[in-house]
Amino acid sequence: MRKAVVILSGGPDSATAAYWAKSRGFDVHAVTFDYGQKAKIEIERAREIAEALGAQHKVIDVSGLSEIYAGVTSLVDMDIEVTEEFSDPIVVPFRNGVFMAVTVAYAVGVDAQHIFYGAHASDEPFYSDCRREFYEAFQEAARLGTEKEMVIQSPFSGIPKSGILRKAVELGVPLERTWSCYLNGPVHCGRCESCSNRRKAFSEAGIPDPTEYVAG
Repeated sequence: MRKAVVILSGGPDSATAAYWAKSRGFDVHAVTFDYGQKAKIEIERAREIAEALGAQHKVIDVSGLSEIYAGVTSLVDMDIEVTEEFSDPIVVPFRNGVFMAVTVAYAVGVDAQHIFYGAHASDEPFYSDCRREFYEAFQEAARLGTEKEMVIQSPFSGIPKSGILRKAVELGVPLERTWSCYLNGPVHCGRCESCSNRRKAFSEAGIPDPTEYVAG
């Protein structure tokens, strides 16, 4: 059976990518990163999703990155406010690049040639490391660096978040277990930019939102 490593954040996009890979016949190995994020709960949600999928799961501690991201991003720095609209401090610089580099090394170790992550069209205008040209360039770097035919891609490139949610329902993804909020919970704040995007996507998809929010 072909093996694939999926970068699993605990959110609906990466969870759907993992279920998609399983539906395509891959033996899924999921990796989740502790990078010092405020929303530690997403790590536990990733564990639950991987267990529900029957995927092997590894949590990788790169929390030392919080020292690099201090003063830079509100997703890590407790002194920077998480905004309700998109703002520069929401961006975690080169986060997907860092994650992919570690994931490539892990993929070689488990003899997996495919790496998937949940980047999509709704993120592409705002996050450069969610774009097709980025992961295609990273794929070439991985091939050069490992001398293996690595395949790195987002199965949802060009598809909006609402489209991913429809696919999630089709695949049986436990959306109620997924976590999107930039804060730590125990329930979604309902106000941050990510919660707003989650609400909007469910509405546009015409799917009942199973999420519990603090703010109605």
